[in-house]
Amino acid sequence: MARRIIIPARFASSRLPKKMLADIAGKPMLQHTYELALRCNFDSVIIATDHQEIYDFAKSIGAEVCMTDIHHPSGTDRAAEVMRKFNYADDDIIINLQGDEPLIPIENVIQVADNLEINTQANVATLCERLWSLPEIMDPNFVKVVFDSNGFALYFSRAPIPWSRESFPNELPKDGEYFIHIGIYGYRGLFLNHYSELTSAAIERTEALEQLRVLWHGGKIHVDIAKKHNPPGVNTQEDLERLRKLLAS
Repeated sequence: MARRIIIPARFASSRLPKKMLADIAGKPMLQHTYELALRCNFDSVIIATDHQEIYDFAKSIGAEVCMTDIHHPSGTDRAAEVMRKFNYADDDIIINLQGDEPLIPIENVIQVADNLEINTQANVATLCERLWSLPEIMDPNFVKVVFDSNGFALYFSRAPIPWSRESFPNELPKDGEYFIHIGIYGYRGLFLNHYSELTSAAIERTEALEQLRVLWHGGKIHVDIAKKHNPPGVNTQEDLERLRKLLAS
């Protein structure tokens, strides 16, 4: 059983084009994420892209890189193509680490792999954090997750879940627990190879959340509370400027 990291790095982000190559403290964002992945000391780290400019950059920093289909609807579909091309084993643990997550703690990356190895019933593992403020709970950019007593996901949504009948939308529930999903995934090789063959689900398209395809088809996603706080990824120009200021300080 090998542990591997695949970093999907799409060029044409809808909200922030070319963000993978955006400069942050003297390095492109993708390089920050790649160097973080190397510090996890897994068996392999590979960048999966759909564009020659990112491919050439990855080569320039000595990274292993794979050119993938430009039409993939998600990073997971891109990772599945890499797995097939490189003939990863069915029992490999493959971490899908988004290229726009340059500050994710390595402890959290390792935690996802550990959880997938421990929870043998899970096809996928991921992380979450507690949400404490009403604006975050109501914000559709913060993806919420609810899970059962064994840590298996029941649903992910951009809506506030569970909905507080007595409190929302004006005040914070007094006795509710709310969790934000952290967008890092660990897959068993066998399931990742199968993932791209699964038909897209209506709930996946409605919420624009790829993990709902797994639940729709009966897969099991284990969710654990992250060991360390996970800084937000970069989706907008405002996110990018915030991150630049953070690293500059």
